[in-house]
Amino acid sequence: MREPPADFLEFAAARSRHLFRTACLLTGDWHLAEDLVQETLAKMYRSWWRINRKEAPVAYAHTVLVRTFLSQRRRRSSREYPSDRLPDTAGPAQDAELRLTLLEALARMSARDRAVLVLRYWEDRSVEQTAQTLQLSPEAVRAQCMRALQRLRGLLGDQFTDFVPR
Repeated sequence: MREPPADFLEFAAARSRHLFRTACLLTGDWHLAEDLVQETLAKMYRSWWRINRKEAPVAYAHTVLVRTFLSQRRRRSSREYPSDRLPDTAGPAQDAELRLTLLEALARMSARDRAVLVLRYWEDRSVEQTAQTLQLSPEAVRAQCMRALQRLRGLLGDQFTDFVPR
Protein backbone atom coordinates (compact mmCIF):
# COMPACT_ATOMS: atom_id res chain seq x y z
CA MET A 1 0.00 0.00 0.00
CA ARG A 2 1.18 3.46 -0.75
CA GLU A 3 1.15 6.45 1.55
CA PRO A 4 -1.80 8.84 1.14
CA PRO A 5 -0.85 12.18 -0.42
CA ALA A 6 0.11 14.82 2.12
CA ASP A 7 -2.45 17.28 0.77
CA PHE A 8 -5.24 14.71 1.23
CA LEU A 9 -4.19 14.06 4.83
CA GLU A 10 -4.11 17.80 5.46
CA PHE A 11 -7.56 18.22 3.90
CA ALA A 12 -9.01 15.33 5.91
CA ALA A 13 -7.58 16.67 9.17
CA ALA A 14 -8.82 20.18 8.49
CA ARG A 15 -12.34 19.29 7.30
CA SER A 16 -13.27 16.17 9.30
CA ARG A 17 -14.76 18.09 12.21
CA HIS A 18 -16.95 20.21 9.92
CA LEU A 19 -18.03 17.17 7.90
CA PHE A 20 -18.83 15.37 11.15
CA ARG A 21 -21.04 18.22 12.33
CA THR A 22 -22.94 18.18 9.04
CA ALA A 23 -23.23 14.39 9.18
CA CYS A 24 -24.61 14.61 12.75
CA LEU A 25 -27.25 17.02 11.59
CA LEU A 26 -28.17 14.75 8.68
CA THR A 27 -28.28 11.47 10.58
CA GLY A 28 -29.23 12.56 14.07
CA ASP A 29 -26.84 9.92 15.44
CA TRP A 30 -23.16 10.51 16.06
CA HIS A 31 -22.25 6.85 15.43
CA LEU A 32 -23.85 6.95 12.00
CA ALA A 33 -22.27 10.35 11.44
CA GLU A 34 -18.79 8.93 12.07
CA ASP A 35 -19.47 6.14 9.57
CA LEU A 36 -20.76 8.65 7.03
CA VAL A 37 -17.67 10.88 7.37
CA GLN A 38 -15.40 7.86 7.08
CA GLU A 39 -17.14 6.68 3.92
CA THR A 40 -17.05 10.21 2.49
CA LEU A 41 -13.31 10.54 3.09
CA ALA A 42 -12.72 7.09 1.59
CA LYS A 43 -14.58 8.13 -1.56
CA MET A 44 -12.65 11.38 -1.65
CA TYR A 45 -9.36 9.52 -1.31
CA ARG A 46 -10.19 7.20 -4.20
CA SER A 47 -10.80 10.14 -6.51
CA TRP A 48 -8.36 12.63 -4.97
CA TRP A 49 -6.22 12.72 -8.10
CA ARG A 50 -9.26 13.97 -10.10
CA ILE A 51 -10.41 16.65 -7.69
CA ASN A 52 -9.39 20.18 -8.57
CA ARG A 53 -7.93 21.17 -5.23
CA LYS A 54 -7.67 24.84 -6.15
CA GLU A 55 -11.37 25.31 -6.82
CA ALA A 56 -13.61 23.45 -4.42
CA PRO A 57 -12.61 20.27 -2.60
CA VAL A 58 -14.74 21.39 0.35
CA ALA A 59 -17.85 21.69 -1.80
CA TYR A 60 -17.03 18.35 -3.41
CA ALA A 61 -16.71 16.77 0.06
CA HIS A 62 -20.11 18.09 1.11
CA THR A 63 -21.65 16.83 -2.13
CA VAL A 64 -20.16 13.38 -1.54
CA LEU A 65 -21.34 13.44 2.08
CA VAL A 66 -24.93 14.32 1.22
CA ARG A 67 -25.14 11.93 -1.71
CA THR A 68 -23.73 9.11 0.39
CA PHE A 69 -26.25 9.88 3.11
CA LEU A 70 -29.15 9.87 0.65
CA SER A 71 -27.91 6.69 -0.99
CA GLN A 72 -27.74 4.93 2.38
CA ARG A 73 -31.25 6.07 3.23
CA ARG A 74 -32.60 4.65 -0.02
CA ARG A 75 -31.00 1.24 0.47
CA ARG A 76 -33.15 -0.87 2.73
CA SER A 77 -30.26 -3.22 3.51
CA SER A 78 -28.35 -0.41 5.22
CA ARG A 79 -31.01 0.20 7.84
CA GLU A 80 -30.66 -1.14 11.33
CA TYR A 81 -33.72 -1.74 13.40
CA PRO A 82 -33.58 -1.55 17.17
CA SER A 83 -34.89 -4.54 19.06
CA ASP A 84 -35.81 -5.08 22.68
CA ARG A 85 -34.39 -8.61 22.69
CA LEU A 86 -30.99 -9.93 21.75
CA PRO A 87 -30.85 -12.96 19.45
CA ASP A 88 -28.10 -14.78 21.36
CA THR A 89 -26.76 -14.59 24.85
CA ALA A 90 -23.16 -15.10 25.82
CA GLY A 91 -22.25 -18.05 27.96
CA PRO A 92 -20.03 -17.96 31.02
CA ALA A 93 -16.72 -16.35 30.17
CA GLN A 94 -14.54 -18.93 31.93
CA ASP A 95 -16.18 -22.24 30.99
CA ALA A 96 -13.12 -24.45 30.55
CA GLU A 97 -15.09 -27.64 29.94
CA LEU A 98 -17.01 -26.09 27.04
CA ARG A 99 -13.80 -24.70 25.58
CA LEU A 100 -12.09 -28.09 25.69
CA THR A 101 -15.10 -29.83 24.16
CA LEU A 102 -15.22 -27.30 21.32
CA LEU A 103 -11.47 -27.57 20.71
CA GLU A 104 -11.73 -31.36 20.58
CA ALA A 105 -14.64 -31.18 18.11
CA LEU A 106 -12.79 -28.63 15.96
CA ALA A 107 -9.74 -30.88 15.87
CA ARG A 108 -11.88 -33.65 14.33
CA MET A 109 -13.15 -31.38 11.54
CA SER A 110 -11.53 -30.83 8.14
CA ALA A 111 -8.99 -28.04 7.89
CA ARG A 112 -11.29 -25.96 5.67
CA ASP A 113 -14.26 -26.25 8.05
CA ARG A 114 -12.06 -25.54 11.03
CA ALA A 115 -10.55 -22.46 9.33
CA VAL A 116 -13.90 -20.93 8.42
CA LEU A 117 -15.35 -21.52 11.91
CA VAL A 118 -12.30 -20.22 13.74
CA LEU A 119 -12.02 -17.08 11.61
CA ARG A 120 -15.72 -16.33 11.57
CA TYR A 121 -16.80 -17.18 15.10
CA TRP A 122 -13.77 -17.61 17.34
CA GLU A 123 -11.92 -14.55 16.03
CA ASP A 124 -15.22 -12.75 15.29
CA ARG A 125 -14.26 -11.67 11.77
CA SER A 126 -16.80 -10.45 9.27
CA VAL A 127 -17.85 -12.54 6.29
CA GLU A 128 -15.85 -10.23 4.02
CA GLN A 129 -12.69 -10.46 6.15
CA THR A 130 -12.99 -14.24 6.30
CA ALA A 131 -13.53 -14.40 2.54
CA GLN A 132 -10.46 -12.28 1.92
CA THR A 133 -8.30 -14.39 4.22
CA LEU A 134 -9.48 -17.67 2.69
CA GLN A 135 -9.55 -16.25 -0.85
CA LEU A 136 -13.20 -17.16 -1.29
CA SER A 137 -16.28 -15.19 -2.22
CA PRO A 138 -18.49 -13.97 0.64
CA GLU A 139 -21.26 -16.28 -0.61
CA ALA A 140 -18.90 -19.25 -0.42
CA VAL A 141 -17.96 -18.30 3.14
CA ARG A 142 -21.62 -18.11 4.18
CA ALA A 143 -22.37 -21.52 2.66
CA GLN A 144 -19.23 -23.05 4.17
CA CYS A 145 -20.10 -21.63 7.60
CA MET A 146 -23.57 -23.11 7.46
CA ARG A 147 -22.28 -26.57 6.50
CA ALA A 148 -19.40 -26.45 9.00
CA LEU A 149 -21.76 -25.49 11.83
CA GLN A 150 -24.01 -28.42 10.94
CA ARG A 151 -21.00 -30.76 11.04
CA LEU A 152 -19.86 -29.28 14.36
CA ARG A 153 -23.31 -29.78 15.86
CA GLY A 154 -23.23 -33.38 14.62
CA LEU A 155 -19.83 -33.93 16.24
CA LEU A 156 -20.95 -32.42 19.53
CA GLY A 157 -24.19 -34.38 19.54
CA ASP A 158 -25.70 -34.80 22.99
CA GLN A 159 -22.62 -33.34 24.68
CA PHE A 160 -23.60 -29.88 23.52
CA THR A 161 -26.93 -29.91 25.35
CA ASP A 162 -25.00 -30.28 28.63
CA PHE A 163 -23.58 -26.80 28.07
CA VAL A 164 -26.76 -24.99 27.06
CA PRO A 165 -28.26 -23.01 29.95
CA ARG A 166 -31.79 -23.96 30.90
